[in-house]
Amino acid sequence: MTNQHASADDAANTGRPKSASSCPTCLSWGVLYGGHCRACYDFRRRHPSACCAGCRRDVPLKKNYCRLCWLQAALQAANPPVVTEADLAGVTHHQLAFAGITKMRGPRSGARRRAPRQPPTASPSSTGVSRAADSGQLQLHLPGPGRAFDWATHAEPANPALVRMRQIAQVMSQAQGWNTKLVAECDRALVVLLSGHADDQRLRYSQLVDVLHRYGVSITRVAEVLSRGGLLEDDRVPPFESWLKDKLGDLAPEIARDVRAWIRALQHGGPRSHPRHPHTVRRYLRPIHPVLIEWSTRYQHLREVTTIDVAALAQSLHGHPRRHALGALRSLMRHCKKTGSIFADPTTRLRIGHRDDSVLVPLAPEQLDDTAQAATTPAARVALALACVHAARPKAIRTLQLDDVDLGNRRLTIAGLTRPLDELTHHLLTDWLTYRRQRWPHTTNPHLIINKQTASNTRPISDNALTAPFRRRAATLEALRVDRQLDEALTHGADPLHLAVVFGLDETTAIRYSTAARKLLLTPAEQQHPGRPRTQGHKPPNRPEHP
Repeated sequence: MTNQHASADDAANTGRPKSASSCPTCLSWGVLYGGHCRACYDFRRRHPSACCAGCRRDVPLKKNYCRLCWLQAALQAANPPVVTEADLAGVTHHQLAFAGITKMRGPRSGARRRAPRQPPTASPSSTGVSRAADSGQLQLHLPGPGRAFDWATHAEPANPALVRMRQIAQVMSQAQGWNTKLVAECDRALVVLLSGHADDQRLRYSQLVDVLHRYGVSITRVAEVLSRGGLLEDDRVPPFESWLKDKLGDLAPEIARDVRAWIRALQHGGPRSHPRHPHTVRRYLRPIHPVLIEWSTRYQHLREVTTIDVAALAQSLHGHPRRHALGALRSLMRHCKKTGSIFADPTTRLRIGHRDDSVLVPLAPEQLDDTAQAATTPAARVALALACVHAARPKAIRTLQLDDVDLGNRRLTIAGLTRPLDELTHHLLTDWLTYRRQRWPHTTNPHLIINKQTASNTRPISDNALTAPFRRRAATLEALRVDRQLDEALTHGADPLHLAVVFGLDETTAIRYSTAARKLLLTPAEQQHPGRPRTQGHKPPNRPEHP
């Protein structure tokens, strides 16, 4: 906390009046909030600092101009509340004022009469949306980047669409435990979007981004309200489609056609194959994309690729990159052979080789101590305990719900496997649940670990939010999980059946941990005599004593 924040808090707690000063951004005089007037404090949070094109000061800018220049341009605008580039360029002086009485759309006047509302027309020039008149699209009150929504002039509280969406938002706020700030922000966004809007018209998601971005509200939350009311048309392009279009743009047309068909087969599956996750499909295409670009410079079709080209690729790669690239290339060629796009598969006699599993080694005590020091919050300590004691994966920790924790019976269910709750984890869970109830008393999120982003909805926290405290540490949550399972194999013997029962592992993984533990438990004497089994109670034969 800075000294300015501390002084403001101390003044509020002691009841002493706050001292007035000049805002360093807009030069207005008044009671400051965090060293600035309240308007400039919010303005600084949304806009970066640079040199203003008008007053040449190094302050936060919006479209190359500071807030003081915007206020002066709004005062001398030719068509208020519209502020154009010409108005901003014409600012040669600044009118100082008291803090809290000026707005970018110009000062309010008591004698200002509300202009009568005109019926919506089909002309694109009268709206901020460039679309055909017969498309039934939204008619907004924001025709340009400098225009702001005027509450007294534009708001229509009695609009049927607005009334219906407000009711839906109220139900969602009660069901998801929104605080008063989120309720007010969502209501303001709905008023801006739906004032003057017909109830049978649908809004596009891209328009929500263009309009609501300047107000700093959650577009996802507003879109969810509109979607439940049937007023949203999601026109977003999936990130995977944009990524695929960019990758295929570097290939020859015929090669790109075959690769696109192969990607669709992986993505959607078939009669004998399951659909792959988009991340898995990316991992298929990434290793062979450079070689496909190189082949596109020499060939026009994949049927021109020979075994010599494939062998050259195999010789140029080693280790994991070689296995990934050759495996993806074999999958591509097999699909093309199956669909008849190529006549012969050049990867038929290609040997990829077996994957060498990494050597499992226990973590050192200093590595465990370094990671334990990173758990400074109740949520991080719970995640650390679940990984270290119960060998829970990060995804299982993120999706763990409140119903999976039974503190009374000391039982915990992780990934469908119920296990006893130890004293340490029981204590950490109690502390976290107490903090969770005090921090977010009205949340309805069913997941165990939440944060300020997910407390107002029902989604789990992101993987980045869960693993952020342990980033750049000696051991991650995944490394702690592996170390816990290896420690169980070292402590209770290299028994894969025991590991499968305790942690719910499949037979292949359990055998891998057992094999690693058996190698670590192997003594030097056993390494010298691998054929002689070591049994309990076995004693070496008596040897004659030397004189």
